[in-house]
Amino acid sequence: MKMLTGKQLQRLEKKKKKMAALLEITKLNDKDREAKALKQIETQINMLNQNDNDSMSGIISNRKRPCDEPLNTTSPEIIKQEQESPEKSVETEGVSSKKPRLSGEEYERLKEELKERRQRLKAIPRICLKKIGEDAALNMDENDNDNGRIPLFLSDIQHLLLYSLIGNRSPYLPNRWCKVDKYNKLSHTVLIIVEGVSLDHYLAHENSFPLITTHLKHKLELVTPAAHGGSIVEEIVAVPLTGEHNHKLIHEFGSLETAMKSRGDLVRLLKTVFPMLPQVNYNAREQSEDDISQLPESDKFSRTKLLLSPHQLLDEQYPVPLQGKLANDTYRGYVQTKDVYVQATSKSPMFGIDCEMCKTIEGMSELTRISVVDEKLNVVYNTLVKPENEITDYLTRFSGITKKMMDGVTTTLTDVQQALKLLLPPDAILVGQSLNFDLHALKMMHPYIIDTGVIFNISGIRYRKSKLQTLAREFLGLRIQEGSHGHDSIEDAAASMKLAQLKLANSIVFGDAVLHCQHQIGEMLFAEHQTEQSRNFDSKIQTKTNIRKYGTCLFNHVAKDKKTTAIIGSDEVISEYSRYLKSPELSVTNDNDFDKNDQIRMVETEGNKSAINRAAEIVMQHALTLCHVKIKEEQLTEERRGKIFDKVDKWVNKIYQRSALHGLVCVIFGGHSKASSGVCFLNVKEGVVPLSA
Repeated sequence: MKMLTGKQLQRLEKKKKKMAALLEITKLNDKDREAKALKQIETQINMLNQNDNDSMSGIISNRKRPCDEPLNTTSPEIIKQEQESPEKSVETEGVSSKKPRLSGEEYERLKEELKERRQRLKAIPRICLKKIGEDAALNMDENDNDNGRIPLFLSDIQHLLLYSLIGNRSPYLPNRWCKVDKYNKLSHTVLIIVEGVSLDHYLAHENSFPLITTHLKHKLELVTPAAHGGSIVEEIVAVPLTGEHNHKLIHEFGSLETAMKSRGDLVRLLKTVFPMLPQVNYNAREQSEDDISQLPESDKFSRTKLLLSPHQLLDEQYPVPLQGKLANDTYRGYVQTKDVYVQATSKSPMFGIDCEMCKTIEGMSELTRISVVDEKLNVVYNTLVKPENEITDYLTRFSGITKKMMDGVTTTLTDVQQALKLLLPPDAILVGQSLNFDLHALKMMHPYIIDTGVIFNISGIRYRKSKLQTLAREFLGLRIQEGSHGHDSIEDAAASMKLAQLKLANSIVFGDAVLHCQHQIGEMLFAEHQTEQSRNFDSKIQTKTNIRKYGTCLFNHVAKDKKTTAIIGSDEVISEYSRYLKSPELSVTNDNDFDKNDQIRMVETEGNKSAINRAAEIVMQHALTLCHVKIKEEQLTEERRGKIFDKVDKWVNKIYQRSALHGLVCVIFGGHSKASSGVCFLNVKEGVVPLSA
């Protein structure tokens, strides 16, 4: 066995110290980001190897000398090398020049621990935004253009909460806007609702929320119900029934109304982002939608079932009355078709509409013609419109507009907007092909839309729309838009109206390959449970498509998975949540009496601070912890806002610090009456899986 020199022993000892230091660094990094920690470990190992290679450089250079040539240890090169790096000394003759390698049980154990650590890092839960989620994300870089930001709905956040708690057993998944990796590794879910603080507040006082923005990397704009008198509690707690759940309840109770009275856990849902008058005759409206005898003679089901949902309005890029940056930049100058609306019913009038546009000197398309027809295909409004800017391309082959036609036209966009506001009733349903383009040209917003490009689908792929020309030919036997003189807006508006009427005269799956396939699957699943009467095609469709009329309670879903929930807030907050906890299947107990056999823990506090403190104390005891605080408008004066927001930031941080590692933490700024946009901050609480002791 060859002997090692003192220098080699010194280097070996240093290597051991480096490996020990590496172990300590790895343990300390358990609180850092997992990806960053892993990268740091690999960097340390590479540096160690590089140092080893460097230590041999002097030896390697001297191997080039003849074996019988004596080593000059006093040469300037050797002296300089030793001064710069003492450990890089040269070996003496007769001693092995090979680099000593680390070995032993301690080194092997460290290697095994690092290997196990890499495997465990792969199982850490993460949230990744999809395109829709990225479109809603707040980008605080002033150099970036976020004018096109499209907010999420509170129901999107609800779907994430459900998925984090019960996984694939959830009736709705958050796949529309995000992806959750390793959801089953999420330890807890924490939801903090701060009502009264809006997106505008956050954007104006971002520096007041350093802890929130540090811990919760995903910042998303939300449409909140505060501006239109809705309830943030209902939007989070009430889970709309799925088609399958509807079928089961109808089969068991005979109707959803009976099921609601019998079960006690169903709630009526009414969601909208447009200003609505109170429903004075709500029960009558419900009856008119459900009772087929109350439908217009030509309809087989309620036309309200063809309306685009708020989700679809945003997904299809329809203008909606949002406030904040999106409204100020994208929808500046837009007006609503009515100042106030009433809820649409199965008897609400339909109006077919089509617009034609020409390209102007601004490089954009502007309105040059609009046509509106009623249900009898009578033309109730038709006019040419003078654009605000000079026309550079009449697009005649598409629009049918010529220079000669526009000579002498004085009607402006403002004139058209005023005419439509007078013409349309407050529950009017607009019908057309891809009406989002028409409404943008009109710079108008409307809540009730039937888009023939959505309700008819012959491709079997939901996002692939067929042209109006194709739909008219296939379903109506009409040949439109084939002339060389361009489109006729009256003809197109009438074709859209005929398509909607054709669908209403048949069934909701008529002309829709996607729904038809789903319907066939539903028939097979429920055939053995249906009576002969319920097999009637139209009545089955009536119940299947009535998805958003009733909902169940989010806490019921959590309890069925044998998990507990804590709800913390003032007496006003607790009273609001109690409305959704009437199911006899739920075991609801107050804070002091709660034990492991109960499902819902109701913690009533005297104020916001007490709610935060209590939530921090019990956050580790429940699968879902929901803390709801309210900031009153009078508290948010210009002089006090800074202090209030600093306090909110510390509140969130306190609960975050007490929450579980790898738990989902979600904070919602619920907005206020003067702003329809709120903010959602969320992330999985980060930390590296520690090495074994």
